[in-house]
Amino acid sequence: MPSDRILIFDTTLRDGEQCPGAAMTPRQKLEVARQLARLGVDIIEAGFPIASQGDFDSVKEIARTVRGPVICGLARCVPADIDAAGAAVKPAGKKGRIHVFLGTSKIHREFKLGKARDEILRLATDGVRRACRFTSNVEFSPEDASRTEIDFLVEVVETAIGAGATTINLPDTTGYATPEEYGRMFAEVIARARGSENAVFSTHCHNDLGLAVANSLSGVQSGARQIECTLNGIGERAGNAALEEIVMALRTRQDVFSHLTTGIQTREIVRSSRLVSAACSFAIPRNKAIVGLNAFAHSSGIHQDGILKKRETYEIMDPEEVGWGKTELPLTKHSGRAAVASRLKHLGYLLKPAELQAVFSRFKDIGDRKKFVYDDDLVSLVGAQIQVARETYSLESLHVESGTGKKPMARIALKHGRKTLAATGSGDGTVDAVLKTIDRITGLRGHLMDYQVRAVTEGKDAVGEVSLSVRFDAKGEPAAGRAAATDVIESSGRAYLAATNRWIAEGGRASKKTRRTLGHP
Repeated sequence: MPSDRILIFDTTLRDGEQCPGAAMTPRQKLEVARQLARLGVDIIEAGFPIASQGDFDSVKEIARTVRGPVICGLARCVPADIDAAGAAVKPAGKKGRIHVFLGTSKIHREFKLGKARDEILRLATDGVRRACRFTSNVEFSPEDASRTEIDFLVEVVETAIGAGATTINLPDTTGYATPEEYGRMFAEVIARARGSENAVFSTHCHNDLGLAVANSLSGVQSGARQIECTLNGIGERAGNAALEEIVMALRTRQDVFSHLTTGIQTREIVRSSRLVSAACSFAIPRNKAIVGLNAFAHSSGIHQDGILKKRETYEIMDPEEVGWGKTELPLTKHSGRAAVASRLKHLGYLLKPAELQAVFSRFKDIGDRKKFVYDDDLVSLVGAQIQVARETYSLESLHVESGTGKKPMARIALKHGRKTLAATGSGDGTVDAVLKTIDRITGLRGHLMDYQVRAVTEGKDAVGEVSLSVRFDAKGEPAAGRAAATDVIESSGRAYLAATNRWIAEGGRASKKTRRTLGHP
């Protein structure tokens, strides 16, 4: 690998998806993985195979079908973990990687693992060697590296390289490091660890102090040539280093990061960002760097005047370079199925015939209510369609009555198999009435944890997209739901129904509960 080439290791589907409420269905993971390949990432960390059967199956399917990037599975230095990861990435052949990790800091050794230094070294050796039975592409992470004593960290890295690791990741697991500290750690480990010239060093930074991107770039300046990151910066707690920010920082500041390049197709960034946002039902903050709606907006008269005279006065990047720009020719209610299928393919979606028909039906409904259907409208429609593997309940009709001084009422009919189930209910507001009526039909009782609504495009006839999370079990994780319609009340009902179907499809269980006990870099 050329010394000026930075590998982009995307962990959206692993560390990003472990963010509470961000769980994706297997189908959503596959769509995101395909888009990551189009984006040009070098490595996709597709999941944590031992965490659940669903995770194992998703990693295996991505390894089987996605071509281009290396497909990676995470594992603790535990035989069962490593064997599961090896089996999951096997379909990727020479493009398969196993990423093993082990806590090395004093606090992890004493309170999490209860093991002495020599035992940590033995476990690291055994773990890497076992992973090498499955693939020659093995990455090792000393978890909580940034809080590990430097002498012991050097020793652990030497041990892992000696056992066969070809990539060494030094994670800032808790987001504790500052850029100067993090960069110095890389410089010292690379200089002191025997065999370091035979390994690629990687950064993996969390954003607890808002320093994830800065720390990642500092690591690169000190010799790291792989950066682990996620789209939109999603991840545990405050998130991970944001891929889009790192890539554009390297590209924009070539005076600082001289000759350093990535293989990212930057014009795919906005599209990729929106796909991930739709898949995990996490809205992108308007002021989010690079991909937020305000990233290239200017309201100040002084700024607008400067932009009109010369864009570079207030913009350091061309918005079109990251995928912003004029939308493609919008569709109308007269557009046919083939035209919709073509636009969806251009947007990165490969739908099955039944899925395409469902999206097309929703497209026609919206086309009857608004003049144009834009790309963002289609993304919202298809994103809602692939949320769950199957629909236990589907919306047949929804009617609400409300007014000043009148208690809101909702009349709803749901399809359940061949049956139509209907009920009427009331609530404190129209949305509350709709959700309670759906509960009355399904027999479930959901507690709304989060509710967000946004206009997908501009105009009074804009599609309203609702993202929400619902807890159906006090001990379980919330189920996410998302839907779009020109009527926000309808969007709310559809989104709530999507969360209900998702919870049922996952067996009414907390699919992430086990995973969070496993730990990770």
